[in-house]
Amino acid sequence: MTSIKVKFRRSSGPDGDGCIYYQLIHDRKVRRIMTQFRIRESECLSGLRRQIGHDVDMLSRIISGFDMRQSDFEVDDVVAEYGRLKDRCSLTAHMQHLIESALGAGRVRMSEIYRSTLRSFLAFTGGEDMMIYALDSSVVERYEAYLQGRGNTPNTISFYMRVLRSVYNRAVDDGAASQTRPFRHVYTGIGKTVKRALPIEVIRQIKELRLERPQACYARDMFMLSFYLRGMSFIDMAFLRKDDLHDGRLRYRRRKTGQLLEIEWTNEMQEIVSRYPVNENGYLLPILTGRRGDERSAYRNVLARINRHLKLMMPVAGLGFPVTLYCARHSWASAALLKGVPVSVISRGMGHDSERTTHIYLSSLDSSVVDRANRLIIESL
Repeated sequence: MTSIKVKFRRSSGPDGDGCIYYQLIHDRKVRRIMTQFRIRESECLSGLRRQIGHDVDMLSRIISGFDMRQSDFEVDDVVAEYGRLKDRCSLTAHMQHLIESALGAGRVRMSEIYRSTLRSFLAFTGGEDMMIYALDSSVVERYEAYLQGRGNTPNTISFYMRVLRSVYNRAVDDGAASQTRPFRHVYTGIGKTVKRALPIEVIRQIKELRLERPQACYARDMFMLSFYLRGMSFIDMAFLRKDDLHDGRLRYRRRKTGQLLEIEWTNEMQEIVSRYPVNENGYLLPILTGRRGDERSAYRNVLARINRHLKLMMPVAGLGFPVTLYCARHSWASAALLKGVPVSVISRGMGHDSERTTHIYLSSLDSSVVDRANRLIIESL
C-alpha cells in the first residue's frame, strides 16, 4: 500500500512563502517530492488546485502501473518515474522528445511536422510554453480562432489540430496528462481540396510557352519532368541518384512509403536533363546542385522558387487559379484516367498504397467529363 499526501512546509522566516510538497509512504519508507508552488500560509490553494490535482493523479497512475505489473517496487522507483514524466509535461518538452524520436527513426518529415506545429502554437501563445494538462477545450478553441484570424484554410487548421491532438494523446498514453477530450469542439476533418488537375491542353500550352528568363524555363522544365515521370513528387525527383538510371529504366524508392517503382526513361525526359550541367553531387537531376549539407532545406528552397515562377507564368496560360509543381502529379493522374487507364494502374504508377488515395487525386475531375462519358454511352444505344 502506497499513500500520497499533499503537505505544506512553513517558511523559516516570519514573512516568507511556504512550499507545497508531496509525501509518499511505501513499505514504511517516506519520500518527499518538492514542487515549485510557493504560497503564504494564509493564502488559499484554489489557484493551484488543478495543478496539484494533476500531480497527485500522475503519482496515483504511476503507482497503479507498478501494482498492475505485480512487480516489487521501491518508493524511489515512483519518485524516479514521476521525475521522468514531469520533465515531459510541458508541450515544448514533450514535442521536442517526439521530434528527437522521429529523427532517430529516420522519419525526417514527421519531425518537421511536429516542429512546424510547435512553432505555430508558440506563436499563438506569444512564445510562452504550456503544460500539457492545461491544454483544455477553451485553449484549443482559441487556437483555432487564432489560425482562422491568420487566414488559414480549414484543411490547414485541421492539419494543426490533428497533429496537436496526436501529441496530446501520446502524452495521455505516457501518463503525462489525463484524457479530457479537448479537441471535441474543433474541426479535425479533411475537406475537399481545390481543383489541382490541369487539362492536357493546358499542359501542352505550358510546354510550348515562349519563356526568356532562365528561372522561368527551369521551373517549366521541372514541372514537365514531374509530369513525364508519372507525376513524381518533387522530393523523389530531387533525391534521384545517377545509378538509379540503368538500361533506359529509372528505378527508385518513394521516400514517403519506401515503395520500389520503375519508369521507362524517354527522350522527352533526357531532353530536359541534357539542357543542364551534370550534377557533381551524384544526383541525376539539376536540383540539389550546391554544397553538400542540409539537403532537405536546399530542396525546400528550390521548390519555393519553382512554385513562385510557375505562379507568374500561369496568367500567360490563361488560368485563373494558382498552380504549383504538385499540380503535375494531379494532372498526370487525371490525364491517365481520361485516356482510359484503369484506376488500379494509375495507383500503381503513382506509387500509392491504395486506390483510395488515388481516388482523392481524381475526385476533382470536372463533372462535365462524366457527363460526356454518359452521353457517349446513351448515344451508343
